[in-house]
Amino acid sequence: MSEVGHDLHAVFPQDADILHALKVDDARFRDLSSTYHDTTRTISRIEGGLEASSDERLEDLKKHRLSLLDTVAGLITARKTLAAE
Repeated sequence: MSEVGHDLHAVFPQDADILHALKVDDARFRDLSSTYHDTTRTISRIEGGLEASSDERLEDLKKHRLSLLDTVAGLITARKTLAAE
């Protein structure tokens, strides 16, 4: 699958403004976003045959990416909650 399909803005299209605000305001989010994109790039390279990897490593990377997405979703939810107060 293409890396573009896993961009955070593609995964959370309705939350583009929140993603931008988090990127500007939250150093933890910036680190998380960077790790997410690096992980996605690695997965794309493996799936595209540009980087060798075991099936186990690929599955571990995909699980890690899902964990990162869960964390991002939590940060988005927290930001929405703050905005609603």
